[in-house]
Parts: sequence; structure tokens; C-alpha cells
Amino acid sequence: MRDPMNLFSRYARPIACLLAVATLAACSASKDPRREPIPLTEFKQTLDVKEAWTNSVGKAGPYLFEPAVVGTALYAAGNNGTVSKIDATNGQTLWHIKLDGYLSAGVGSDGTLTAVGGPQGQVYLLGQDGKLLWKASAEGEIITPPLVGNGYVVVRTIDGRVVAFKADTGEQKWVYRSRALPLNLRTTLGMIFVGHNAVLSGFPGGALAALNLETGEPFWQTAVSYPSGVTEVERINDVAGAPVLVGGGACAVTFQGRIGCFNVENGQPLWTEPFSSYGGVAQDGRIVASADDFSGVSTFEASTGKKIWGTDALRSRAVTTPVLLGDSIVVGDYKGYVHFLSRDTGAFIARVKTDSKGITAQPVIAGNLLIVQSRSGDIYAFRSK
Repeated sequence: MRDPMNLFSRYARPIACLLAVATLAACSASKDPRREPIPLTEFKQTLDVKEAWTNSVGKAGPYLFEPAVVGTALYAAGNNGTVSKIDATNGQTLWHIKLDGYLSAGVGSDGTLTAVGGPQGQVYLLGQDGKLLWKASAEGEIITPPLVGNGYVVVRTIDGRVVAFKADTGEQKWVYRSRALPLNLRTTLGMIFVGHNAVLSGFPGGALAALNLETGEPFWQTAVSYPSGVTEVERINDVAGAPVLVGGGACAVTFQGRIGCFNVENGQPLWTEPFSSYGGVAQDGRIVASADDFSGVSTFEASTGKKIWGTDALRSRAVTTPVLLGDSIVVGDYKGYVHFLSRDTGAFIARVKTDSKGITAQPVIAGNLLIVQSRSGDIYAFRSK
């Protein structure tokens, strides 16, 4: 099985040097000093952050497992096949199941049905009580959390296919195949529903598309950015992470490309700016935030794309996709630290430590709690004041 922490996947022929998502270490022949993780510095903490509860699920292994929140419930999974539903208010386990195979992606849930994916394309759907309803195959490695809702379970495979199954039966309904590329990012490419009849997702090559949920045909497709450069590595231009929808705009970011927002009705760009990320974006009505491929965190005005601030204070610490929480922007890093930055200035306002295994999955919000899942499988909930 290929190592899912490799940044690039090759489908035509092998390459001599692969980058790792967790460290973005350069090839030894040309080590880049900018890739050296910057030491953390002391600061005056102005935000009070306390641990509310902890729980544990299976270790992530070589994969990235992002928990899902629906109402007051948290759904989490691990590489060894475990899936748990946890009361997000107090950390108590509501149900726990161990499936018959390894998992490589999770979790997607609509609060009633919960789906996870496996390295050989296994798709598992669990009912409200955690019992297995059906198992299907997407015939390709799944490293992106499934999308569950509107009567469908939608998964995507590492080779760029999006596969939709009927939630009630497990019957495969359609397959959408994106354009094949010789080299692309090996990272999660999330999906979101737009209304009740469309799935919005980014693809290798810099494309953003809205797919008809009934047929898999695109309503529209647009370019977030275009490839540039001479070598195949220089021309990697994949949409990273999941697009984020606020009102009538959807925002996304590409690796070695651009960050921007688009009209969700027709895909027309509202604005784009040069940027490069292997993570994704966080967005609300005011700002769009993202971490670049050197872990520099930046924010932009959501309406215009004007850059508000950028900070290199976490350079090369392999930070997660940011999440917006009140007056702060929160990221985890490769050493297990959770950093709270002022959304107005980017200055540190708080920092807490989880474990030393690191955090690769985007933190999630449950009510007034911030929840992170570490690579060790431990889940931490924090409350800020």
C-alpha cells in the first residue's frame, strides 16, 4: 500500500523525490532552510483556554482523520476500523463500533447516517445506533471524508473519481471522472453540498466544479488557477482541502496557484489572489483564512480578496487548515500544539498542548467548544473565554 502521507501521487511513472505532507521536507540534494520548523516564542496570553474533556479513538496511522460535528454529536474514526459517536458537550461515548477492515478516511455524517472509507475503496455506512447498514466499494483508495446527506453517500478516490451511492440501498448511482494528470497532490480534497441537488468539489489541475447530485454531470466548472512552470512538479496546481460556502459565494485554494471566491450559481470568479496551499480555507462573512505551503497564515477580505495580514510565526510547522472561532483563528501543528491567533492582527493570543504525535486534521467547532483529533487518536475539547 502506498504511503498516504506522500504529498504527490504518480500514475504514469515513478519520480525520484517525494515530499511529505507532515514535514514538506525537501530532497536532500537541495535542502531549503525555509523548511526548517521555526521555534515557538513566548508571548503574553490574552485568551483563557481550558481543556473541557478528552476521549480517544483509533490512531490515524499514515492517514488524516477529521472528526465531524452534527448538532451536539461528534463522530470520529481511526485507522484500525474504529468509529465512535461522542456527546460533544461532555465527551461521553454514545456508541462505538469496530469494522472488519482498516480505514483511511472519515468521517461523514448527517446526524442519522455515518460513513467512512477504506484504503481499498471500502465504503461503510452506519445507522443511527452505529450498526453497519451496508458496505460497498468505490474501487480506489479513499483519503477524503465521505459526504452524507440528501439521500446519498458521496466519496472520492485518490485517482480523481467522485462516486455516489444511494444511502438507503448502497447502490452505486454514478461516477464522475476528472481529467487524469501525471502528478497530483496526495491530500484530502473535500466536498460540500450546495442546496439539495449539487456537490461542490475541487479537483487536480485547479478546477472547481458543481456536480448534479442526481446524475454526476457538472452544472458548471471553473478554474481556480492554471498550471505554470516547466517541470511536472512546477505545474502541479490542484485544489486543496474542501471549498467553503457562505451565502452565494464559495471559496477555495490551490497548490502553487491562487486563493479565491466564486459565485456558487455559475462559477464566475468574484476575486482571486496568488497563493499556494496544500490545506484548505476557512471563511465567514468577513474574512477568508488559509495557511500556505510554508505554514504562513494569511487572511483576506471575503468580499474583495484584499489581504488583511499574514504571519510567518509558525513557518514550516505543518499547520492544519485554520478554523474561525470568535475573535481567533485556530490551527494545530506537527508537535501537537494548538495556536490561537487574533483574527484582527495575526498575533498569538493563546496556545495549548495536546500530545506530541501532532495534529494534521482541521480542528472543528461544536457549540462553544474547539475540538481537535491528534494523530495518536486522542480527542481534545477546549473552551475559551
